[in-house]
Amino acid sequence: MSEGQMRELLEAEGVGTLGLPTGDLPYLIPVSFGFDGDATLYFVFLLFGTESRKETLVSEAGRGRFLVYRADSMYDWQSVSVTGPITAVEEGEWDELRSAMENAWHPNVFSSAHPMRGVRGYRFEIDEWTGLQQRDTGGN
Repeated sequence: MSEGQMRELLEAEGVGTLGLPTGDLPYLIPVSFGFDGDATLYFVFLLFGTESRKETLVSEAGRGRFLVYRADSMYDWQSVSVTGPITAVEEGEWDELRSAMENAWHPNVFSSAHPMRGVRGYRFEIDEWTGLQQRDTGGN
């Protein structure tokens, strides 16, 4: 895939999988995200309880991998995998995050979880892109 095609997929989709390193196996999290159209992803963690494993892993690792894919059929699919540093978005910098997250999915499954102690925004700066696709009608 070209970089333009990868950007198009990131702009079109609103959910992906964030992979964070741990001691032996990666920690994978489905995450709603936004893309600024250039080279930055944004996402928000709703924080519950006294400690959040994903919040701890992001701060310890400082880097991650993010996967977005679309599969319309077994013969027609695309995926984009990106890597890069992850940093917290400070309270005064949320305008870019809000703008980028207009297409993000916002599930309501978390609305009933308690106690929520806050919301934290993150910026994922893309430093490596990999895109794959198959466009085949399956012999038709």
